[in-house]
Amino acid sequence: MKTRFVCLTAVGLLLGGAAFAATPAGAPAGTTGLCKDGSYTSAAQKQGACHGHKGVQDWYAAAAPVAPVAPAAPVAPAAPVARTAPAVAAAPVAPAAPAQAGKPAGFSPAATPAPGGGPGMVWANASSKTYHCATDKWYGRTKKGEYMKEADAQAKGFHADHGKACAS
Repeated sequence: MKTRFVCLTAVGLLLGGAAFAATPAGAPAGTTGLCKDGSYTSAAQKQGACHGHKGVQDWYAAAAPVAPVAPAAPVAPAAPVARTAPAVAAAPVAPAAPAQAGKPAGFSPAATPAPGGGPGMVWANASSKTYHCATDKWYGRTKKGEYMKEADAQAKGFHADHGKACAS
């Protein structure tokens, strides 16, 4: 009976360790997951990490273990004791890129906007069916899109970024 318990425990530990995928060699530093559209995320939590990217395909970060909380017993105050932190060498961690408003971490607009545009034109992002106003940082800077009049974008089924129509 004891041997069976030890074997089952060992199998459980091996299978539990396989539940988390190893970060691929080609992934950027600080990557915690792979989105279904092929982009990487460095979000701290799996929930919402690949919002707008068809969800999470693989998650590389291990969940932080939750320590059980024991009920506290009433204790008489004791004399203060000087404590020192144990000497542990921590490996340097590369800081993650700051998250842009409304976009997961690791996203940034293209350095230069696409040629074209102008007064009365919006940038229609073909992959998200969202249009961006000339004052938006994503105007002309997403991978797939085109310039068009706001009314034309709405007629083709595009919606305003964060529900904010452009000021005419």
